[in-house]
Amino acid sequence: MSTAFTPPALTDLMRTPARQVPVVLCLLLLNGLVFAALAAAGGGWWHATRGVQLDWGANFAPATQDGQWWRLGSAMFIHFGIWHLLLNMWALWDIGRLLERVMGRWRFALVYLGAGVCGNLLSLVVQGNRAVSGGASGAVFGLYGALLVFLWTERRQVEAGEFRWLFGGALGFSVLMLGLGWVMPGIDNSAHGGGLLAGMLWAGVLLRPWTPASPATGVRPWCAAFLLSAAVAALCWVLPAPAYRLGEEIKARQSIQRFLSADEQINERWSLILNDVQKNSASFESVAGRIDAEVAQPYRQSFEQLMRATPGGAAPSAANLAQLQAYAAQQAEAAQAQADALRHGRTPAPRPGTSGAK
Repeated sequence: MSTAFTPPALTDLMRTPARQVPVVLCLLLLNGLVFAALAAAGGGWWHATRGVQLDWGANFAPATQDGQWWRLGSAMFIHFGIWHLLLNMWALWDIGRLLERVMGRWRFALVYLGAGVCGNLLSLVVQGNRAVSGGASGAVFGLYGALLVFLWTERRQVEAGEFRWLFGGALGFSVLMLGLGWVMPGIDNSAHGGGLLAGMLWAGVLLRPWTPASPATGVRPWCAAFLLSAAVAALCWVLPAPAYRLGEEIKARQSIQRFLSADEQINERWSLILNDVQKNSASFESVAGRIDAEVAQPYRQSFEQLMRATPGGAAPSAANLAQLQAYAAQQAEAAQAQADALRHGRTPAPRPGTSGAK
């Protein structure tokens, strides 16, 4: 006579030791190591500078949509302060042990990573140009979404009190955190909501019968896969263009720095050349030739280099770059006018001032 299979209590699975949930353990360690390295690089233990997080892989439309699509994944491991990290890791430890046991290692990992990427994609659509975002919370919300689907699917096998406690707790936590995200600044609610919905769809695709008494999957995986694919395609379709491209902004900043360094050297040479005129130690023709070669031509080359670095869109450096382009053109014209005046035996006009750019 066979004995009916009795599934383990879910509350017992929530207390699973770390050695039995290697994916959860690896995620905890990886997030902790990345945060420690980022903090050591200047990212801040308590208050994030955001510039360092951006350099390390946070999600930001001008960077992500500039061909750096890997940021949709890397942003899941970038946190903005120790409390941001600890809250996410506590939630991952609390719910992750249960889900890894009931789903299996690889399906659990796919839900976590897939939900995090989808949440970050929705974040790009909603606020990509306005905020640098990151953190594991989108992926963690995906786990809560997967838990809700699992509990509802297996509700006939879960003890009633345990079902009410776990389902109500997961749903209540999700609603509460999403509600706080609407009223508290600095929270990427789009990544949270996107992760939650994506986790539900990923669970619909990946969940397999928990026990022999579990209901048949039927067409659920196919329907969930269709909805998930349609949602991702829709997000890609409505994804707005970034305000600017980070690669172009970096190129503009580098060009500005090179010009400011060159401008200082050109001005020094210009002063030395004009001193020779005042001392009558050189002929007007030779001085004019030096101004052409050492002042006017370098400024024309600098102007062309600055023009090639002009970024598209509303790049932060665009205004400063335009100012320096006008300044370089003005200096080239002034130097050429001085050289022409010397060749005609006239006293050259005073040279204009420096750029004054920061």
